[in-house]
Amino acid sequence: MDKINLHITTFKTKTREWLTRHADSPHVKAWLAFFSFAEATFFPIPPDILLIAIVAARVNRWIYFAIFTTVTSVLGGIAGYAIGMFIFETIGAPIVAFYGFEEGMEKVSKLFADNAFLAIFVSAFSPIPYKVFTLSAGFFTISFPVFVIASLLGRALRFFLVAFLAKKFGKLLGRFVFTYFNVLSLLAAVFIILLVILLN
Repeated sequence: MDKINLHITTFKTKTREWLTRHADSPHVKAWLAFFSFAEATFFPIPPDILLIAIVAARVNRWIYFAIFTTVTSVLGGIAGYAIGMFIFETIGAPIVAFYGFEEGMEKVSKLFADNAFLAIFVSAFSPIPYKVFTLSAGFFTISFPVFVIASLLGRALRFFLVAFLAKKFGKLLGRFVFTYFNVLSLLAAVFIILLVILLN
């Protein structure tokens, strides 16, 4: 498992560098669509770094690229949902096993039982692996409309926030936000959960 984690970390670093270098590529939209879609299903690299680089160079189109990333990511989530529902044993289970998320699925089932909408929303926004929730939602047959709405809200909140910060403060803060995105989004997710509890 340690070797797998090391390989994944190395792969993430190299891919992150590649994404930054290719942010001005004429095919950048295709790459953004691929990473947004794939990350929601099986890929370990989040699309945020590419979104930041794109928006920093095209600040007047930050809303467009935030919407584009949200939609393609949710479509990837729907693909993950379908894998979990129809072909989990052949494709979903190997993905879960590869990342060592077997125990995570058990925890996800409990979260779904408590509040499926909130669980999916938080996973879509935060650094919690969204792919585990997309596969699990299909496997545990969570309501599809609930899954899609929660995914749309969570992914939109995340990518609009990232795109806005990249547009407002440029590449310098973009790098900072990406470096500390896990911490920032976890704090935001905790705040959202506390707000929901208080409102109830």
